[in-house]
Amino acid sequence: MENVTWTRMEDGTKEDYALLNAAFESHARAALVDNLLANLDRLKGPTLGYQINRYDHSLQSATRAARANESDEMVVAALLHDVADAFAPENHSDAAAALLAPYVDERTTWIVRHHGIFQGYYYFHHLDGNRDARDLYAGAEHFDACAQFCAEYDQNCFDPSYDTMPIGEFLPLLQDIFGRPSRLSGVAPIPARS
Repeated sequence: MENVTWTRMEDGTKEDYALLNAAFESHARAALVDNLLANLDRLKGPTLGYQINRYDHSLQSATRAARANESDEMVVAALLHDVADAFAPENHSDAAAALLAPYVDERTTWIVRHHGIFQGYYYFHHLDGNRDARDLYAGAEHFDACAQFCAEYDQNCFDPSYDTMPIGEFLPLLQDIFGRPSRLSGVAPIPARS
């Protein structure tokens, strides 16, 4: 593969950036779903005291969303809402939302970004915290949707006897969602794979 000749971005040319864009498309974008699945796989392993591990929790969350006929975006959000637990445990909600933001609508992004504090409704008070901390967002446009997400696709997704769909059933949704051009303004869209 050809490389640019410069070591400072400010020295690049239009041709250099066309080369880099093509390299990005053929490698990073093409591997995006596989990389996300690898991060999801990192949630396999110890249950950390739950009855199931975080990977199975994620599959159960997505399965419940799919069976409730949620949008493809919401099913993918349910699958990936905790994907950042392994590499961003203190702000996993923000990190997962940042991963999804270029490819899903603002409502879905908001739900994933805030699900951590909304999930706290179910347990913060047991740790001497404020279970109503989510009320900080009372009046927000997506407050009810986030509360519903946590009630239906998060807090109840730790059941070892639940008939969870296998990851393969979610692959077409992942490929569709992450094959989209970026929706973020100011970011040059990368052409979708054909």
